[in-house]
Amino acid sequence: MTLKKLTLGLALLALGLTASAQQALRLSLGEAQQYAVEHNATMKNADLDMKKAEYDRWKTLSSMLPTVKAGFDYQNMCGYKMEMHMGGQSISLPMDPTGSLSVTAAVAVTGAQIVGVMLQDIAKEMTDISRQQTELNTRSQVKSVYVSILVMEQTATLLDSSLANIERLAAVSQSAVDVGAAEQVDADKIQVQVATLKSNINATKRSIQMLRNSLLLQLGADVNATVELTTPVEAILNVNDAAQLLGETFHPENNYDYRLLEQNEKLAERNVTMAWMDFTPTLSAYYQFSKKYHYGETGMDMTPPNMVGFSISLPLVTSGTRYSNVKSSKIALQETQNTRRQAEDGLQVQYNQLRYDLASALETYDIQRRNLDVTQRVFTNIAEKYKYGRASSLEVTTASNDIIAAQNSYIQAAMNVISAQTALEILLNK
Repeated sequence: MTLKKLTLGLALLALGLTASAQQALRLSLGEAQQYAVEHNATMKNADLDMKKAEYDRWKTLSSMLPTVKAGFDYQNMCGYKMEMHMGGQSISLPMDPTGSLSVTAAVAVTGAQIVGVMLQDIAKEMTDISRQQTELNTRSQVKSVYVSILVMEQTATLLDSSLANIERLAAVSQSAVDVGAAEQVDADKIQVQVATLKSNINATKRSIQMLRNSLLLQLGADVNATVELTTPVEAILNVNDAAQLLGETFHPENNYDYRLLEQNEKLAERNVTMAWMDFTPTLSAYYQFSKKYHYGETGMDMTPPNMVGFSISLPLVTSGTRYSNVKSSKIALQETQNTRRQAEDGLQVQYNQLRYDLASALETYDIQRRNLDVTQRVFTNIAEKYKYGRASSLEVTTASNDIIAAQNSYIQAAMNVISAQTALEILLNK
């Protein structure tokens, strides 16, 4: 018995530690979006791309900086003596060990290197724009999933309320059957409706769990974490805020896709300049210091300690290759400009379409909201009549089906508003 109690105690302790280890998050919509910006894997990669772009820029810039090399050379002739015969006399010169120290600083600059630094600046700017775009998309995705969960939970609450009402009617119907005041088929119809509502509720709860798992992935949180959503759906699904977007003026230069195209055009312009740089000379300069050491009594040093030099080289004939590169890069620039202009027109068309989609979604949402209210009141009215025998089971079933359909239509309308609003906000960079 003691062993069983100990085993049970250890199991409960392990369960408690596991539960306490699970991450518990309590987040408003804004907090959830910020959490995703800080922990989402895609955002982390975007931040790493920014660091990588900075390192690439410095790598290109460093190619224009001087390089300094130092070296030391030691020579030992192993006791060899150089013999010299002059006028019948012999002179023996010992070849003592020698050592030499040298320091060389050199730098070479070409036009291509200068333009290369400019290209890296543009690449860094494009990476920064892509990161901002990733952040905007991440926030939008979190908002979409966040609202979906709230709407589905609201739907589950409505279905639970409808289920409670239909179960009461089922009990009343069965009581009437038991006393012989109604037929069993009427009670069975309502029981089928109870089962249908329960099935809808279970499907809704499974959808909520799936959306919560998706939210954890978007947040970059632990997959076993629990999340409590603190912002009510009414604060997010604000019709007035959504309607205000319809009056926003579209400025293409604020759109991230358009800004990337602008940077791409600058990149093409720099490529034209880069092609022209093949016609420019290469400048190089160097400075060298050297010092020779003699480890003996004799020695001769003919190497100057300081030396400075520079050179300039200019390519003359390359069989038209450089000129062809210039013409090719100019054509590429024209293509990029055409793409940007077409994209600007396309974004304007997209803006008009998204405004139309949002306006239609708002109208449909208002209709479905009122329709849901009406069907709920109709169902309540028929339910009261059914209690007193003034409505049939068919009317109850029809009213119940109507409220389920109205709830589904309301959910879809609400999600369409959020989807259209989010798409327009992304286009406007709001």
